[in-house]
Amino acid sequence: MEIKYDSNGLVPAIIQDATTKNVLMLGYMNEEAYQKTLEIKKVTFFSRSKQRLWTKGEESGNFLNLVSIKNDCDNDTLIIQVNPVGPTCHTGTDTCWSEENTSNFGFFSTLEDIIAERVANKDTSNSYVAKLFSKGINKVAQKVGEEAVETVIEAMDNNDELFLYESADLLFHYLMLLQAKGFTLKDIEAELKGRHK
Repeated sequence: MEIKYDSNGLVPAIIQDATTKNVLMLGYMNEEAYQKTLEIKKVTFFSRSKQRLWTKGEESGNFLNLVSIKNDCDNDTLIIQVNPVGPTCHTGTDTCWSEENTSNFGFFSTLEDIIAERVANKDTSNSYVAKLFSKGINKVAQKVGEEAVETVIEAMDNNDELFLYESADLLFHYLMLLQAKGFTLKDIEAELKGRHK
């Protein structure tokens, strides 16, 4: 891999969790740090303050286990995917931006939050979610069953638009059922990860 180091012999290295895709930190590598990272499979930086190589976790045990290294289009910035052991930041947080390093499912996570907010609000006059939840878990589960049947029916047809519509209904009601049972997509992710091993 061609790497263009700066005038100080360094290249920025963006550290990203290989699973959650969250950015954990930014460090700098020189050629020696890059080679050591490849050799020991633990991310090693060149510490500008200590003026020496520094393997993340050498004191704390919070290593960044190497998954992959990619170069950007200009060959002057690395993105390194890792499996972190413990928090990444020296302050004890998951990331150097004080964010939790948890899975984010994009709009699905937003939708989970909206469902939770409407359930908590309990305004059945203005919220379909609150109204369905007020009828109890049996009704929520029944609705998931209805939407599943409708999705299967549309899957057998040739109307992709209706299939996607019913699939969206199914997923929406499934998110509601998960919350009614006290779970989230993160719990499903953990279950699937456990099976993958």
